[in-house]
Amino acid sequence: MPTSPQDTLLHIAERTHWESARATGVSYTMSTLGRTLDEEGFIHCSSDMAQVDGVLARFYGAVPREDLVLLLIDVPRLDVPVRYEPVGGDFFPHVYGPIPVSAVIEVRSLPGNR
Repeated sequence: MPTSPQDTLLHIAERTHWESARATGVSYTMSTLGRTLDEEGFIHCSSDMAQVDGVLARFYGAVPREDLVLLLIDVPRLDVPVRYEPVGGDFFPHVYGPIPVSAVIEVRSLPGNR
């Protein structure tokens, strides 16, 4: 588990869901591929690019990279808890509530298919 809370988190988002939230100013509520915050109970995130790469390989292999973006989230701008929870042999950050559009400080392209 991280020795101290991180200031930023990474989240793989389907481009259409992120663009819809950004365009309307409504908080982002997708948890993971095809699943909402309401369905999962939290939003899946990653601590670093190594975790992002693993998640991409395991769960997003069939999704064209141009349909995805990587959100860089400023944790201090969140009004909800972030918990680091064990998944396999690692700890992943989970955001327990919606992510305000204003908490997303950068949107990046993802690495190409490998």
